[in-house]
Amino acid sequence: MQRYFYDMNNKKTIFIIGFALFASFFGAGNLILPPQLGFNSGSDWWLVAIGFVISATIIPLLALLGHAKLQGTMMDFGKKVSPLFSLIFCLCVYIIAITLPIPRTAAVTHEMAIAPFFNSSSLLTSSLYFGLVFIFVLKRDSILSILGKFLTPLIVLILLAIIFIGIFTAPGNMNSSVLESSAFVVGLLEGYQTYDALGGILIGGVIIISLNIEGGISFEDKKAIIIKSGLVAAVGLFIIYTGMIAVGAFHNSEFAPSITRPELLSGLSLKMLGNVGNTFLSVLIALACFTTAVSVIVGTADFFNGLFKKLKNVYLITALVSCLLGVFVGQMDVHYIIDIALPVLMFIYPLTIVLIMLNLFPERYVAKIVFRTVVLVTFIFSIPDFLGFLIEAEWLDNIKSLIPLANENLGWVLPAILTFLLTNIIKKPHLGQINEV
Repeated sequence: MQRYFYDMNNKKTIFIIGFALFASFFGAGNLILPPQLGFNSGSDWWLVAIGFVISATIIPLLALLGHAKLQGTMMDFGKKVSPLFSLIFCLCVYIIAITLPIPRTAAVTHEMAIAPFFNSSSLLTSSLYFGLVFIFVLKRDSILSILGKFLTPLIVLILLAIIFIGIFTAPGNMNSSVLESSAFVVGLLEGYQTYDALGGILIGGVIIISLNIEGGISFEDKKAIIIKSGLVAAVGLFIIYTGMIAVGAFHNSEFAPSITRPELLSGLSLKMLGNVGNTFLSVLIALACFTTAVSVIVGTADFFNGLFKKLKNVYLITALVSCLLGVFVGQMDVHYIIDIALPVLMFIYPLTIVLIMLNLFPERYVAKIVFRTVVLVTFIFSIPDFLGFLIEAEWLDNIKSLIPLANENLGWVLPAILTFLLTNIIKKPHLGQINEV
């Protein structure tokens, strides 16, 4: 990696890291989810966009701000609950990352960028794909420069072309919303499928380690770099997400109601970019998916390398296992991978969001007792949401009917907020002794 980081005011540095962050976030789900959200929401597309941006842009940005404040590893996000909880939480996040979203990048690449042009198997695609990912992961010292300088600008240009043409060539008619729930809530929960909140706490650790490897950078300078580059990435995500949702909505009368996510994205690309649409889309998908896979596996390998410092070749072994797992799971259908992820996300996302928010509050409001009670309550009240995607039972429906927002799969939100407020209100001086235990 070239030595850009010594000058935190160097705009080139900020944009390179910001573009690298954007590329790391922007993967398979980020491509195929927004257009269909807009397609299904019709005139309510702006409400869907608000919900989606909150869970897929604002919360990931807050995760980066948390890293700017802590400047440690992902373990620091949960350390006030307990070291054991933090370890289990981190293991869950990394296991989820390498078993669901990362293999999904290979599956999407095959279905949209390879299968339409070549009569090859998904096994061949995923094998070649993760072989290249493995090579890039081993180039650990140059990952930010490669992602930020070369790959991301091409991704952004192709997407902006689709958005610009799509908005200015939209037909006058638009189908009504077919969403069964609140457009805002649908957008919020669909944003879970981008894994960007998990990516924020994972990829933020990659940035911290990269800056530490560079050396000679003060705590405040690293904080400024992360905040500024994070804002660059967030603005990029906001523009692309809202633009793709809008394009999907403005052109929803031109496609069959039963169209799938990949088919809609492909159709929009062909419509906006003409006969070369498929070629552009193929390049876009391959780059967006690839950059995300590299970044997340680097973060996973960094974590286990730090966890088992006394063992040799931990980084190499973790990267190899992650890529082999990606080859295996990446052969599955994209729709299947998305479906099996839903209950998992209903379990891990509430805890992730709460930990991000708690770490951003001033210290006087987030003593250990506050962390522990809020996380415990969040975990308990997220169980009905988790079970709701696994089983159908009258007793479960009865429980959810008693919890505000539970029928929207957000039953943990109000209990978590109330617990935070009440714990701070009733907190006594003697609780400070408990906090030190």
